[in-house]
Amino acid sequence: MLQRTIVVALLAAVAAVGVYWWLSAPVVAAGAAAAPTHVPNLANGEVMFNAGGCTSCHAVPDQPDRTRLGGGVAIKSPFGTFYAPNISSDPTYGIGKWTDADFVNAVMHGVSPDGQHYFPAFPYTSYQHARREDVLDLFAYLKTLPPVAGKVRDHDVRFPFDIRRNIGIWKFLFMDGKPFVADGTKSPQWNRGAYLVNSFGHCAECHSPRNALGGIISGERFAGGPNPEGEGWVPNITQKRLGEWSAKDIAYFLKTGELPDGDSVGSAMTRVIKNTSQLPDEDLAAMADYIKSLPPVDGPPRPKRKEDS
Repeated sequence: MLQRTIVVALLAAVAAVGVYWWLSAPVVAAGAAAAPTHVPNLANGEVMFNAGGCTSCHAVPDQPDRTRLGGGVAIKSPFGTFYAPNISSDPTYGIGKWTDADFVNAVMHGVSPDGQHYFPAFPYTSYQHARREDVLDLFAYLKTLPPVAGKVRDHDVRFPFDIRRNIGIWKFLFMDGKPFVADGTKSPQWNRGAYLVNSFGHCAECHSPRNALGGIISGERFAGGPNPEGEGWVPNITQKRLGEWSAKDIAYFLKTGELPDGDSVGSAMTRVIKNTSQLPDEDLAAMADYIKSLPPVDGPPRPKRKEDS
């Protein structure tokens, strides 16, 4: 009887390991390498670069050139500190040797060229909704920017969150793999805004509360919450807070960083505005149209404090 129990336990353990290994395996785009050759649109690539805020995390800190994408920005989280990598065109330290398939799988699936999971500090949970052609236009644009030599330090993430294989389970829980689908009942402008906000703009990544595993709480999407970097509070951007803002107010804010009351944005949002301010006015209007349409959603209760962050 004891021997049978031991055998059953061993078989269950082997099965559990097998299920874990299957669920945690990196998933890449089927046929990415065999996809048709893409003729890049550099102007569109620049728009995606600014919409995605690439420079906010990947530009070398403490220098003025936003195109020097040597990485190094520290991104704090409850799980440790991540350091944005070098994504310059440098062939040794950056992405200069990457193929189109490498870039698509990194951006849309969070998988590195050598088949490892990227940590979700890289917001591929939003980028997964981008169009492949826009991702490739972004890649083409990045290759026009200057190479920057230098390797970024390793992440400082505590066990067991530092085990990359575990990210496969996290992706299984929090990535749906669905492409953006336009809403036929809405205007082209609204759909453009929905696309930019939910894909490259990755607005929900900061403006939504997260659960204990770091996944966005879907029922409170865009409703604000604690700053994942540990300081301050990220505001609710649904009509719960922005009900008195017009779409023009929102577009003007994304262009200038100025609030309707004449005050100016502060904190990490200043880096975001440096990017959105470079977008075409029609894209800002589209994003504003979509954000203005977000229904009011109650976010998590905010601790009492003297002033907002």
